[in-house]
Amino acid sequence: MADLKYYDVILKPVVTEKSMDIMAEKKYTFLVHTDATKTQIKEAVEKMFEGTKVASVKTMNPDGKKRRRGMVVGKTAKKKKAIVQLTADSAEIEIFQGL
Repeated sequence: MADLKYYDVILKPVVTEKSMDIMAEKKYTFLVHTDATKTQIKEAVEKMFEGTKVASVKTMNPDGKKRRRGMVVGKTAKKKKAIVQLTADSAEIEIFQGL
């Protein structure tokens, strides 16, 4: 397992219609490092965004999709998504406020 620092765990936020709908329930979606655990994701969110308290973390680990370029068949890179549920008394995450 890789030695990940908290700033290496979260790669970028996921901005889709579905992820915007669940933000009303204080659930935020992020693309995370493929080797990151739920505990590391929780610590990273609490350290990167001041005033947040994480209640739970749910992860999805889909494989890469098959792609073709002519006769050559390959795969895209694996991704890992995390849905982070904040507690009721937690502060909001600012990067999603202007969207």
